Amino acid sequence: MATAGASVELKKELTCAICLDYFDDPVILKCGHNFCRFCICMHWDENGADYGGYQCPQCRTVFSKRSFTKNYLVQNLVAKLDDMECLGSLSPPSNPVKVDDKCEHHGEELKLYCQTDSRPICVVCRESRAHRHHEVAPVPEVIKEMKSELKLRLMELNWQKTRCVKVRATDERTKSEVQMKKDRLKEKIEGDVGALVQFLLDERDSLLESLDAEEVATVAVIDDNLKLVEAEVTCVDKAIADIHSHTSGKSSFESLSQTYNEVLHAKPLATLEPVNCPPDWTDFSGPFQLIMWKKMMHVLHTMPQNLTLDPDTAHPNLLINDFDTQVEEGRIRNHEPDLPGRFTRFCGVLATAQYSSGQHYWEVDVKDKGVWYLGVTTEYSNRKGFVSLTPSAGYWSLCLQDRLYANAEDGRIPVADYWNSPRVGVYLDYDHGRLSFYDAVTMKKLYMFDTCFDMPVSPFFSPGKNDPGSRMQICHYY
Repeated sequence: MATAGASVELKKELTCAICLDYFDDPVILKCGHNFCRFCICMHWDENGADYGGYQCPQCRTVFSKRSFTKNYLVQNLVAKLDDMECLGSLSPPSNPVKVDDKCEHHGEELKLYCQTDSRPICVVCRESRAHRHHEVAPVPEVIKEMKSELKLRLMELNWQKTRCVKVRATDERTKSEVQMKKDRLKEKIEGDVGALVQFLLDERDSLLESLDAEEVATVAVIDDNLKLVEAEVTCVDKAIADIHSHTSGKSSFESLSQTYNEVLHAKPLATLEPVNCPPDWTDFSGPFQLIMWKKMMHVLHTMPQNLTLDPDTAHPNLLINDFDTQVEEGRIRNHEPDLPGRFTRFCGVLATAQYSSGQHYWEVDVKDKGVWYLGVTTEYSNRKGFVSLTPSAGYWSLCLQDRLYANAEDGRIPVADYWNSPRVGVYLDYDHGRLSFYDAVTMKKLYMFDTCFDMPVSPFFSPGKNDPGSRMQICHYY
């Protein structure tokens, strides 16, 4: 019993905790635990630095890098035990695999395996001409090699399964996030569009109620006049009937005299005129769509903003006109003081507005211009000398120079080969770090910067150089 217990303990000491088989090329970690080299490398490939460092599978000690040493003592011990006859009693319990059939030619046990023909043979077959020059190995050795290969394949399959599980979990999480984001956007679309639809329905109902009220008031006056006319017609019809009865038939003198006095001495006939009070339809004859659009401007969450330019930031060659909404390149350099926020080389100018939160939209008229720059810049971006129009320098912009470009970090990104729209729309969503540009006529998105704003930004504009006579102007709608 003591020997059996010692055998069990020895078996545990020589068994890898990962593959549960005897050590193959054993290595020892700094924490003192032993593993097969292949097993620990595979484990770290699967659960390495991306999961908090390289951990010992047994004690969870964390290593900053792969570190182990070959354990020659354990390797020699496994090798010696492999040569001992008692190794079978120490090996992990398993059902022995053997060839039950006997050789059909010689009746001997199939103890050998012909690797050339890939089939078991007996010792007599080994000496025959058919297998004399073939590569032959004992069946137990072949079985051991097959098991080793299967274990390696099993580890590869387990690793592949783990990867599949991780990919599936990631894809399912991404799918769930996509569905959640779609639901949020759907709710936003329904809310925003629903608010506009409800506004239009309320305005329509209000107009129709006013129209009905105007009709009711006018019809009431006409109905009162019709009652007077009907009463007068009744009186006239009665008088005509009485006269006819006395002039065409026989009647007493008293009756004739009474009718005579009533008709000739009756009050004069009422002066009746048709109603001349047409309804006032002027409030309902205007451009309803334009009126509704104007009113709708005040219920929008993000309405076009009436920006103005800041002359104190304008390059000396730029002319600011039309109540600080229009900028063009001048032919003469103005002698302006070199203020800290003024552009000195790049022909740019900022708006007076500064944003550090919220959603904002503005439109710029660029009709007939061959060169222009539009975008936003940070509060402390460089405006002296050469200006790098890159996000890392605090500039996010779109420009037109022969074609439409976005000024990205690694150079210009072509956006469109041809540009003929008269207006550009700029939409800033500061909190979500998005700056989008639109064709303001069709509202087609041209380009979007996805970033993170960490300081206030201001809109900036540039009519470009060597394009005199052409102007760009901020659009005002109210």
